[in-house]
Amino acid sequence: MKKIFLLISMIAVLGSCSDSFLDTQNLTKKDSGIFPVSTSDAEEVLTAMYRPIMGNANMPQSSSFLTAELMSDDRLAGGGTDDHDMQAIASFTKTSENMYASFWDLRWEGIYRANFLLQQENRINWDNDGVHNRIIGETYFLRAYYYFELARAFGNVPLVLTPDPQNNPQATPEVMYGQIAADLLQAINLLPADKWKTGVGSDGHATKWAGEAMLARVFLFYTGYYNQSAIKLPGDGGELTKDKVIGYIDDCVAQSGHSLLPEFRNLWPYSAVPDYTYNVSNHLSWIGEDGNNPEAVMVIKHSGAEWEARNNEALFFSLRYQDEGGNKWMDCYPYGEGWGVGPVNCELYENWPKNDPRRTGSILNVDDPNEGFKNYVDGAQNQVQDTHLWNKKYTAISTKADDATTENYLGKGIEPLYWHLYPSLNTLDYQSNNLQDFYLIRFSDVLLMGAELGSGHAQEYLDRVRKRVGLASVPVTAENIQNERRWELAFEGIRYYDLLRWHKEDLITTHRHNVKVRNQKKDATLSLPFRKETHGFLPIPDEEIQKSQGVLIQNEGWKSDEGNF
Repeated sequence: MKKIFLLISMIAVLGSCSDSFLDTQNLTKKDSGIFPVSTSDAEEVLTAMYRPIMGNANMPQSSSFLTAELMSDDRLAGGGTDDHDMQAIASFTKTSENMYASFWDLRWEGIYRANFLLQQENRINWDNDGVHNRIIGETYFLRAYYYFELARAFGNVPLVLTPDPQNNPQATPEVMYGQIAADLLQAINLLPADKWKTGVGSDGHATKWAGEAMLARVFLFYTGYYNQSAIKLPGDGGELTKDKVIGYIDDCVAQSGHSLLPEFRNLWPYSAVPDYTYNVSNHLSWIGEDGNNPEAVMVIKHSGAEWEARNNEALFFSLRYQDEGGNKWMDCYPYGEGWGVGPVNCELYENWPKNDPRRTGSILNVDDPNEGFKNYVDGAQNQVQDTHLWNKKYTAISTKADDATTENYLGKGIEPLYWHLYPSLNTLDYQSNNLQDFYLIRFSDVLLMGAELGSGHAQEYLDRVRKRVGLASVPVTAENIQNERRWELAFEGIRYYDLLRWHKEDLITTHRHNVKVRNQKKDATLSLPFRKETHGFLPIPDEEIQKSQGVLIQNEGWKSDEGNF
């Protein structure tokens, strides 16, 4: 009884205290009660908001770039006999019911952080209107981007616009894409209309011009895949029509200051190696990643400070264990070590016009004497689905050590380039050193989207892309634009979603039928058909369906007894 009386007395005392007695400040952690309250706080949240865009190197299937590449008609799965996840992606199957949980989680992390900052916006003491508009503009861009990644990959997903816990049902495509478009329009209106200058676009931050380009990408996918003519905006916002999108693209082309780099091949890091045989004969010189590239409308940066933030796609897409059997990596100079995922489909190489320099500028044919390879280990470390064709754009690159007497890189006499502009990494681990920027949006894509949309400058836009590589003008037709997008943007994570929105996914089955490959040093043929019952979407992680208590509905073609690898 004494204990009960004491407890009642304490409750009475605490209940009679003033609010200030209980309203204490957290002195050890940042929480929503004290953070963010300043512009510097908001910058911290924005930095955290960009982190998911880098991906998770421990979970390659979390990468929209890697998954889109392996599902397209331009690539095969490859890897070794135990690379089941990669082979499942390419065959539209799954190795577990939660195979894409990391893909799902990363985007929701970004969305939560965007929703959190938008909720806190009015309590922040902003330094000035300019920085306020920029930060909030980037926030709207990122929320739109993360939702677009989810919607393209999984189809119908929930729409959540606050950081509060919710168990919402999946939004319809009309509602989801309406919100994505509205967020991008907000970003375009808030972000400054500064012309390109050194560093802009290459620093990893969204700009007004990136917003205009992403709006066109969203519009083309939604209206194409869902057979719509416009995007209905939320509330009384009206519609986003094709003419309005053309206006934004024309504005980006005319006002952004972005332009094409004169030499297509100088966009890619292999052109940095001065004594690479291919570079010597073609007089190439890499533009680098220091902000001098006017073609970079927006890039995704990677970091050596955190393993998960590195460019894991470049590691996966690199040549597989070419030091097997006493071979030296110098025999494959300047290409570095990786895991042999994503061999290029022979169909693409054989049907790409030979007079187009992008063909050899994008595809490494290890049997081509112009590449200068001394030896290529066929079937290295159980390599499967090898076509002897590899992508050049995102792959590990090596260069000779500055100090020829230094014993490095497993004693092979070369030092990784990935990258020589990041010497502070102080490591020669081939799994750690891939930091190459990823082009989220290149200016050539802006031009080709403008041509496809039917801009009044469509012919000029298409001609600019072709003229850069010395090709003659061709009429603006659907076929010509589709071919140009395939050749210009190969191996950049774009082809698969282009096929879906053009309703040409059957080409995946056709182009990947009876492909001649080498499996563990033996000749074989391979077919990787598109599974129509999936409609091109990935399976929603089963753990999310269970947590939602059945509110979320699994995509077609992905029940527990369907699509198992």
